[in-house]
Amino acid sequence: MLAFLAALALATSPAAAAPAPPPYPEARRGEVVDDYFGTKVPDPYRWLEDEDSPETAAWVRAENAATEAYLARIPERGAIRERLTQVWNYERFSQPEKKGGRYFYFHNTGLQPQAVLHVAADPAGEGRVLLDPNALSPDGTVAVAGTGISEDGRYLAYALSEAGSDWLTWKVRDVDTGRDLPDEVRWSKASGASWRKDNRGFYYSRFDAPRPGEERKGVNRNHQVWFHALGTRQSEDELVYRRPDEPEWYLGAEVSDDGRWLVIEARKGTSPESAVFVQDLSRPGASPAPLVDRMDAAYAFVDARGDSFLLLTDKEAPRRRLVSVRLGAPDPKDWTVLIPEAGGRDVLQRVSAVGEALVAVWMRDVKSAVDVRDPSGNKLFDLPLPGIGLAAGFAGRRGDPETFYAFTGPTTPSTVYRLDVREHSGTVLRRPKVDFDPSAYETRQVFFRSRDGTRVPMFLVHRRGLRLDGRNPTLLYGYGGFNVSLLPSFSAARVVWLEMGGVYALANLRGGGEYGKEWYDAGRLSRKQNVFDDFIAAAEWLSSSGITLPARLAIQGGSNGGLLVGAVLTQRPDLFGVAIPQVGVLDMLRFHRFTLGWGWKSDYGSSETREGFEVLLRYSPLHNLRPGTRYPATLVTTADHDDRVVPAHSFKFVAALQAAQAGDRAVLARIDTRAGHGAGKPTQKAIEEQADLFAFTLHNLGMELPPGFGASRADGGGGAKAAK
Repeated sequence: MLAFLAALALATSPAAAAPAPPPYPEARRGEVVDDYFGTKVPDPYRWLEDEDSPETAAWVRAENAATEAYLARIPERGAIRERLTQVWNYERFSQPEKKGGRYFYFHNTGLQPQAVLHVAADPAGEGRVLLDPNALSPDGTVAVAGTGISEDGRYLAYALSEAGSDWLTWKVRDVDTGRDLPDEVRWSKASGASWRKDNRGFYYSRFDAPRPGEERKGVNRNHQVWFHALGTRQSEDELVYRRPDEPEWYLGAEVSDDGRWLVIEARKGTSPESAVFVQDLSRPGASPAPLVDRMDAAYAFVDARGDSFLLLTDKEAPRRRLVSVRLGAPDPKDWTVLIPEAGGRDVLQRVSAVGEALVAVWMRDVKSAVDVRDPSGNKLFDLPLPGIGLAAGFAGRRGDPETFYAFTGPTTPSTVYRLDVREHSGTVLRRPKVDFDPSAYETRQVFFRSRDGTRVPMFLVHRRGLRLDGRNPTLLYGYGGFNVSLLPSFSAARVVWLEMGGVYALANLRGGGEYGKEWYDAGRLSRKQNVFDDFIAAAEWLSSSGITLPARLAIQGGSNGGLLVGAVLTQRPDLFGVAIPQVGVLDMLRFHRFTLGWGWKSDYGSSETREGFEVLLRYSPLHNLRPGTRYPATLVTTADHDDRVVPAHSFKFVAALQAAQAGDRAVLARIDTRAGHGAGKPTQKAIEEQADLFAFTLHNLGMELPPGFGASRADGGGGAKAAK
């Protein structure tokens, strides 16, 4: 009780009081009112949807100026930025990909804006630079968003994204000479590049070219699969597959390892349910034929064996199983089960065929576990992992027993391993050195009960010997949607938060895929409120357990996680001291009207139906703000080139929240320029954004930087050479 009273006194003391917000830019209230099935819904800031108008541009400049003036008054901002730069400055490597006897991998020396693609004869060697995206733009905002390497290792297809846009432009580079060929493919989106085994060209997905002026905000429908032959113009590309009768299908194409099949996976929007079509490339003129076309479950292609296909599916197995499906025999009774659904709550996350083995990656209570099996699915051995965290990679080929993977945990930076599937353990290929002391911190998993009694997991990362006195500033992060699983992993930014004296909490909410399809289904459509209830319950647990109190609790989430933060701050504004919704979906009545927003109906439904409208109106952050309410100090982030969740969501929410806010807690917008939804953001931009978020959080939670903050924590310092 004494600890609780002390924490409460701290939370309400003048030292912890939030600074006065700056004067907010004027936001004109328009007269737009929409009629949804007889319900009139005002939309006074509709004009902010036109991000190119002079009025919107002036409002954005004014909001950014107000935010910068506020942040500039926080004296700790510079020290936080400096420490972030120190910790971020370490070598990072991707897992190598082997083609034509050569190894291809990305490498960032530490503070380079973008990682550089290298090619080497030895995966542990230095290699040579094949593609340096940092030379493509003066501000580092042109990023490599995808690669595809030909079977012989001679050609690299690479996709460029400018200023964070989802639009991709594919180019082709000769690996031997390092020079680009004339080939260029535009208007690709949500696509990879898969080469034919004869190296003649590659398959990719694209939309029709948008009308001028609608590149960032026009609706994109009718995804298509095309083949680009090397050395030809895009106008000569071959249309392989499209479904004009299904304009909301996403289509992805992959050539099987044996080169015989083109496998096309189709999904309606972002729904995990899919269909699979296959084209026999050994038969000239053959068309794609259905393998499974019901879209009654998720089906992910793993490998082809003759005319049978290995698929990872949740059909009749909510936590997934691996099955073999013969062409022309789609009925589950005719399938061969290679890896059955596991007991308990284990989820089969992915399977890859490497050498003469199958590598199975599992989630066990939201932690990675890996085993290696024979071609029939019988377990050979468990692969030891170094702790709690995430294992990723394991790409390979049936003719090559070698594969690579990375392991990362909350205090373990991504370490690359090499695995011969005939061995029982991986060997370290590259272990980075980061300027901090991981031994000073611990990671533990806890479980709490949500409003309806559901048991929900959460990871806590904090300094060893944490005092449960309610005084600990805590950052609670969540997502809860689209079947996405959040496993604990490393972040340089979170290291700095821990050094600032903070606790980091990662809540694994329903709507994600952490426990399979049933967990996902429990957090979407009419059950979306379960996600918000889970997050609120996590916050309440953090307070009742003695870790923190509402005035010392910050919440953060991006994209669908931005919706999460927006929804809970409107439902329980008393429960949080700071809210950071990033690139969030915040206008739930109009999200489907922009770019790829229609694809999210699988999770949200839409206001086009009465039922969908009634569900969405109950939690839409924009429509549940109440004037005269004391909301948490809020910093909303977005970017001018976000063509996934268009910035209008954040613009309208900020204007409405500033108008509704009672009291002196700041409501600010940080609107980045020449940036998008987050992918491909240059290192310096990421550091500057994170410094601003932490400075805002520190100031509004009444934190002080601990003595010695910013001093080097580890031998070798930032940028130390990776162990090989």
